Amino acid sequence: MKNEYDIKKELKRLKSIRGSGTELISIYVPPNFQISEEMNKLREEHGQAGNIKSKTTKQNVQGALDKLMQYLKLYKEVPKNGLVAFAGNISNIQAKPDIQLFSIEPPQPLKSNIYRCDSTFLLEPLEAMLEAKDMYILVVMDGRDATIAVLKGTYRSVEKKIRSFANSKTSKGGQSAARYERAIEESIDDYYKMVGDAVNDVFIKYGNKISGLVVGGPGPTKENFLRAKHINYQIKVVGSFDTGYTDEHNGIDELLEKAKDVLSEQASIKERKTMERFMDEVSRNGFAISGFEKVRNELKNDNVTRLIISEDISLTEVRYRCTADGIEFTAVEQGNARKTKHECGAKLEVLSEKDPVDDLMEIADKKNIEIVFISANSQYGNQLLLGFQGIAAMLRYRR
Repeated sequence: MKNEYDIKKELKRLKSIRGSGTELISIYVPPNFQISEEMNKLREEHGQAGNIKSKTTKQNVQGALDKLMQYLKLYKEVPKNGLVAFAGNISNIQAKPDIQLFSIEPPQPLKSNIYRCDSTFLLEPLEAMLEAKDMYILVVMDGRDATIAVLKGTYRSVEKKIRSFANSKTSKGGQSAARYERAIEESIDDYYKMVGDAVNDVFIKYGNKISGLVVGGPGPTKENFLRAKHINYQIKVVGSFDTGYTDEHNGIDELLEKAKDVLSEQASIKERKTMERFMDEVSRNGFAISGFEKVRNELKNDNVTRLIISEDISLTEVRYRCTADGIEFTAVEQGNARKTKHECGAKLEVLSEKDPVDDLMEIADKKNIEIVFISANSQYGNQLLLGFQGIAAMLRYRR
């Protein structure tokens, strides 16, 4: 959770950077891709950049490529989720270029190798990974085959494939018709139990990160499976959809296409329920508080059950020194505003700056407290940001 928050902050900063020409470079290197191959590609781009007519643009592009190649030398192999890096001139003064490199660890494995040189950094692949906050178990099945996968953002991974011969047409031999039918029914139930056990294993593996189960497949098998009740009662069934396939490619793709509206609605429902409960407690002066200092105090006192944060919150904890008497103090400030004077009547020197929300999330993570991010695009999200300083908490008890 904290990692995703850090990525969102960095993406917000990178989005504000604009190049004077097509001189900002973005690279996405997927796992198992050879570093040497990526280096060769960048060397080739460096050579081609020598043909750029504008001397300034040429120097900036080649300077960015040099930064990226130096960065890649730090790696013997690509990390497990891949490697994302950006480089370019961020200076607004043409005569004083400032070529900087930024790197981000992707939250999910990258699928494609991408190189782009433009007036902005390419951020969409990372943004897509962060779009969905929840993780879902996907099952596509018919009477013989089942595929169990996990969806997180745009990334999906197949957890298990199951094949059953329960519905195969076999001779009943010397068995009576009734006994043969019972054997078939038992084998079908065993198949459903295998699928259910696989779903339960995924739920245990990812814990409370799982938001629900989506099932697809042709015919009535999926409904029969759900009626058999072999899945953990804690797993919420989000929807059941007819699909023509049960494999990891066509079957999962078709299921995601048919379930996309339901899945997108789930995130907004969770946000709405969280905020409705918070507002109800606030109206009754109940188990809810807001504001950075109050939330931090209650977190330290182990009195928080849920930490609620606006995705658009912008807080900075600044350490100042008064130039007149040398007194130092700390202030938590909204947005980019900074104090210029203090009670000492003199100018203030900024000693350090940091994001205080990081500290809150670190405390919450250590104490295994649920963290919920609320989008500022909704009515409730806007209210959290403007009316409650963008940060709130549900409490264990009232003081």
